[in-house]
Amino acid sequence: MTGSIHHMFSALGDRTRLSIVETLLANGEANAGALVATTNISAPAVSRHLKILTQAGVITRRVDKQRRIYAVNPATVRAINRWTMDHHAFWSASLDRLEEALREVDDG
Repeated sequence: MTGSIHHMFSALGDRTRLSIVETLLANGEANAGALVATTNISAPAVSRHLKILTQAGVITRRVDKQRRIYAVNPATVRAINRWTMDHHAFWSASLDRLEEALREVDDG
């Protein structure tokens, strides 16, 4: 995997890049031209977003003759899922402890 979790989330923090990733998740791999058609920005702007996503390891790029084909990197999806689930468990336990402490204060 190319990027760290920080770089992955940073890349996904942009609305356009997140939209590109969601399109790739929903429809599978696509070339840059097809991705331009799903946005309201220029081809050069989409190319810049694709470069950032690729550098962060969020998407992969392969060459097919004259076309560049982009797809979501499955390892990144797993890493984000793992991070989210790990932090979900932490916050869930923390919120449960807070709720219990507040209940004790109300009862006391």
